[in-house]
Amino acid sequence: MSVEAWTWTIVILSFALYLGIGYWARVRETAGFYVAGRGVPPVANGAATAADWMSGASYISMAGLISFLGFDGAVYLMGWTGGYVLLALLLAPYLRKFGRYTVPEFIGDRYYSNLARVVAVIAAIFVSFVYAVPQVRGVGIVLSRYLGVDVATGIWVAVLVTAFIAVLGGMKGITWTQVAQYVVLITAYLIMGIALANLLTGNPIPQLAFTFSDFAVRLSELQVELGFKEYVAPFQNLSALNVFLITLTLMVGTAGLPHVIIRFYTVPKASDARWSAGWALVFIGLLYTTAPAVAVFSKYNLLTTLANKPIEEVRQIDWVQKWEQTGLLKLQDKNGDGILQMSGNPQVNEVTIDRDIIVLSTPEVAKLSPFIVGLVAAGGLAAALSTAAGLLIVIASAISHDLYTRLINPGASEATKLLIARVVIFLVVVLAAPFGINPPAFIAQLVAFAFGLAASTFFPAILLGIFDRRMNMQGAVAGMLVGLVFTATYIIGTSYLGWPNFILGITAEGIGTIGMLLNLVVAYLISRATPPPPEEIQHLVDEIRIPKGSAGSALEH
Repeated sequence: MSVEAWTWTIVILSFALYLGIGYWARVRETAGFYVAGRGVPPVANGAATAADWMSGASYISMAGLISFLGFDGAVYLMGWTGGYVLLALLLAPYLRKFGRYTVPEFIGDRYYSNLARVVAVIAAIFVSFVYAVPQVRGVGIVLSRYLGVDVATGIWVAVLVTAFIAVLGGMKGITWTQVAQYVVLITAYLIMGIALANLLTGNPIPQLAFTFSDFAVRLSELQVELGFKEYVAPFQNLSALNVFLITLTLMVGTAGLPHVIIRFYTVPKASDARWSAGWALVFIGLLYTTAPAVAVFSKYNLLTTLANKPIEEVRQIDWVQKWEQTGLLKLQDKNGDGILQMSGNPQVNEVTIDRDIIVLSTPEVAKLSPFIVGLVAAGGLAAALSTAAGLLIVIASAISHDLYTRLINPGASEATKLLIARVVIFLVVVLAAPFGINPPAFIAQLVAFAFGLAASTFFPAILLGIFDRRMNMQGAVAGMLVGLVFTATYIIGTSYLGWPNFILGITAEGIGTIGMLLNLVVAYLISRATPPPPEEIQHLVDEIRIPKGSAGSALEH
């Protein structure tokens, strides 16, 4: 069977599985729609959380970023993994103990303010929508290459499948679909990593093949020879300050992501939140320890396959022809010598590779079997779709539960609340599709922006809401507004309006840390200059941190 035939087969089977699970897990009550009825076992929730969190950026883009950035690309590994540990240990059990459905609901009730709730809803929608766009884009890339459809068609097909699962089953349907998607994506990634490691080093364990071979050094030497920056040397693409700030932004951004936090509301009790966090870390670690090996092996294969080869010979390669058709790989004989030059000098370089295709193209570059190529494509779809579904639930719950039910129509029936949530999901996917077709940045960069916004808005409000009984409504609202406006303005200005990185050369990906610090300072100062929260709220904060009664809600004690 051809690559396309295998891909069609695997994708159709996996989509049928996802749709079947979505139909089986359909819900008729809001508890099932928002938090899966709080009945998800810790192991299953760990797998679902891993799939939810390991988005298209982790699967499709991360190894590509490490390939291009070398040592500096480790910021994504350290930031995303470290942030998950921070969330699991510092926030998740306490949020589950609080016993609400959403992050805006926690903020609204903890800060006894509808204004705080509205600000949190706006931030949740903003962060989640920015994060959803690259997932949609990742799906379009996969389908355009392997299924022979244009990016726009691929995106519309994918968003409709995701919308069906989310609309019908809510969090319950999404949870069990994400368990299946995790199995698909991790199987694909590990099989690819094992095949590459065995092919290039004779050691089938990617982590060991990467650690105990000289491949990174060989790649570094090859890059220097071609005029690229040294692969293993630090701070070649990012300053030391930016490496630190991007890592920290990704860490605290992870700990503030609404679609990851909401997963910890789906387990029966607070101790299950800790266990599911531990399982998720194990499941995440399987991919994250494999990614550096895949990055090195992929980049080495690309350079040795394309660099200094006759351009007409290269254009006869099947995968080159098909990726050129997508526009994500471009070959141009600038000097007319018929030889393809790959160089770190843009004036000399004749190969343009979208970093989002590094992982997807790797099985074909390495001449692995068509089955593995199709499986890797299906894994990319699973990674992007699982995160997109989680983000849809965040946006739907923010609008239907936190705005409509809590503020506009508190007496709304279950049927009305579910209808509003489902309509919101449909509208969001319709709005996200055009942005995915014409994205404002590559996948991992967009994801980094979403993490920056989460870091500068939610993380301080949640952290102080749990551990500072003196933090009040005025401080929380002011801090979130300052963090959101500052970070969004800096990102938009420096990325799209031509502004220089005017704050110490900090890039848009790392500015979330500064926004977080501004949020913390403003929140602390204003809270101390205004009246303390009501006595019952201060007792509630103490109750959140007490293990006793963790199976229920702190508000019930």
